[in-house]
Amino acid sequence: MLKGRLGLDSAKVPHADRAGCLYLARGALTARDGTLAFLQGAATASDALEPGDYAIPLQAVSIILLGPGSTVSHDALRLLAHARTALAAVGEDGVRLYTAPPLIPDRSGLARLQARIWADDDLRLMTARRMYSWRLGEVLPHRDLDVLRGIEGARMKETYALTAQRIGITWRGRRYDRVKPMAADLPNQALNHAASAVEAAAAIAVSATATIPQLGFIHEDPGQAFVLDIADLYRDSVTIPHAFKAAKRVAERPGENIERLTRRMTGKALADQKVIPAMIDRIKALLKGQDT
Repeated sequence: MLKGRLGLDSAKVPHADRAGCLYLARGALTARDGTLAFLQGAATASDALEPGDYAIPLQAVSIILLGPGSTVSHDALRLLAHARTALAAVGEDGVRLYTAPPLIPDRSGLARLQARIWADDDLRLMTARRMYSWRLGEVLPHRDLDVLRGIEGARMKETYALTAQRIGITWRGRRYDRVKPMAADLPNQALNHAASAVEAAAAIAVSATATIPQLGFIHEDPGQAFVLDIADLYRDSVTIPHAFKAAKRVAERPGENIERLTRRMTGKALADQKVIPAMIDRIKALLKGQDT
């Protein structure tokens, strides 16, 4: 940087004016001439960049997602911290979240708004009802959260059955033994793996918005309650269909690994449908009381 020149050493671009997420994989993230550089190695079809040497506009994004096969230098971390740009270590296409330091936002508005809504019983229920309306396509009149959960559970049973029929697999119901997860049939195993991938994407979105993962509106006890709330918004459109597609392919080709295939198919859907940016927009709309 040109220290002191035009204020460039202390300038901070507000997160509201940044582009959001940038996914980088199979390369080296380093510091060069006061900014970030990324040397992209041999790329795969899912990588956003062709092999080459790229300048990274670190103040133009809120969070960089560093995928498999990548390294980061200490100087790069220092520059990221200075620019208040978060860095998350993630799986292929964001299907795992390994670590992400808390984003240092320039405003605490979303987190304070989330806490205020969560602490008010009426506002918390209203927010939960809004999330259910996004998922179910209608505003339910009920004001008891247990009743809403029951209605959602019945709708999900129907969704599982209809999606299985459409894709062409045998579905015997949702069964999951936490002690013996591999004992489940292929569709249930695939659902577990797809759900983990979508939850990782939701964790990235929550990190990127600097909201509070523990303060959920539908889920209550888990430490990642708000992450699960956001992930569930994509259960019908991403988790279930891609899990069942993976289960069908493994049934036809028994040599394939169900976890790897499900993760790859779900990851491709997350990237193709730009799910993480959509999750970020939905978090903002949810807390600000807007419809999507």
